[in-house]
Amino acid sequence: MGKKKVLPVVENLEISDTGSEGQSLGRANGMVVFVKNTVPGDVVDVQLTRKKNKYAEGRPVRFHTYSAQRTEPLCRHFGTCGGCKWQNMNYSSQLEYKQKQVLSALERIGKLDIPEIRPIVPSAKQYYYRNKLEYTFSNKKWLTEAEIASGEAMDRNALGFHIPGMFDKVLDVEECHLQPPPSDAIRNAIKKYAAEKGLSFFDIRQQSGFLRNLVIRNTSSGRVMVILSFFTDEAGKREALLGHLADSFPQITSLNYVINPKKNDTISDLEIICYRGDDAIYEEMEGLRFRIGPKSFYQTNPEQAYELYRITREFAGLSGEETVYDLYTGTGTIANFIARQARKVVGMEYVPAAIEDARINSKLNNIDNTVFFAGDIKDLLSADLVGQQGRPDVIITDPPRAGMHGDVTRKIMEIAPARIVYVSCNPATQARDLATLSEKYRITGLQPVDMFPQTAHVENVALLELLK
Repeated sequence: MGKKKVLPVVENLEISDTGSEGQSLGRANGMVVFVKNTVPGDVVDVQLTRKKNKYAEGRPVRFHTYSAQRTEPLCRHFGTCGGCKWQNMNYSSQLEYKQKQVLSALERIGKLDIPEIRPIVPSAKQYYYRNKLEYTFSNKKWLTEAEIASGEAMDRNALGFHIPGMFDKVLDVEECHLQPPPSDAIRNAIKKYAAEKGLSFFDIRQQSGFLRNLVIRNTSSGRVMVILSFFTDEAGKREALLGHLADSFPQITSLNYVINPKKNDTISDLEIICYRGDDAIYEEMEGLRFRIGPKSFYQTNPEQAYELYRITREFAGLSGEETVYDLYTGTGTIANFIARQARKVVGMEYVPAAIEDARINSKLNNIDNTVFFAGDIKDLLSADLVGQQGRPDVIITDPPRAGMHGDVTRKIMEIAPARIVYVSCNPATQARDLATLSEKYRITGLQPVDMFPQTAHVENVALLELLK
């Protein structure tokens, strides 16, 4: 077996910009070098770890100059956990690069003529803004360099987040500053109890173990939901753990469990059993109540979700006489949020359980001018539907990261509503779809929204108007 090629060190590389997935970058000898855990303005020596024809990847081995945009990361797991890749960058700089990311995607990918883009809407909270976190139990704890260097035998059980790119390795999390209390306390108490009682953690390769996943959800009013996923159905162990959790944390208003013997972690197709408390928690927005069940989708930053929906409603320009189609409606949050300002709202979503939640949310709020359909959007959005429900004056679309299917984009142009409001969590795929729609539409409004501080992710709302 030949020796592994040792890649060179690039010296005095100036980090000049941010790149994809939260990495920063510099340029050396005509080549882009992506560097983890750096900030624009840093000057570093970089050990290359991967080299291609036009780009390379590396890690910093020496800092010559620290950027003025730097700040001290709050979390002890920063740099190992793949979640908050921008904790070392001050918040004003994060906003600047997110705004730039949106603009760059629209110009570079979409090659679009765009109006002046509004300043990004910042998040009032930079930490403790999430209302949902998912953790994994694993008997293959990721060892840090310090732990490996110690040479000491240690507990390999972990309850935390997957290491990026390594499906079978999990970082044991002692603290996370994204979700408010009692999230950390609940997670740590479960791990401590499991260790004391000798409960086995999941082995993803061997498909064995007892404890599999943990989901913690909360609302702005302080309601807390916990969902424990077990790989095997061992009633005695399960009841003891759930009873201990319920007694230790009276703040938990909805305690649930699920048995998941499958080869994947998804629980949307499984029965979730409410062990104690309510079977749902509720979020409020402008006097509306939204039911959040164990399987429900709800925006994970509720305060910024309100800003996102408020902008969407503003761009829709509703007078009370419009028929609105809400594509990828999820649990109908946007549909119900705008229903009071529209004549009729037609929501579409491919997940049947989400549509059931959407209908429940309408009923919960005494909204009677919404109708919801479950199915593939490209199939639902048909001439028959338009004939039955009426031609839309406005289409709101909020697709997943992959953007809209080409058939959906074409059908929207065939229907030709006066306005389209496109809400996106991925500026790249949004730019692609807007380029297609530009055949019949012009962009008249753009509003980025920061939903996820400390990360490179950004939402963008675009308003399109039919060409005359």
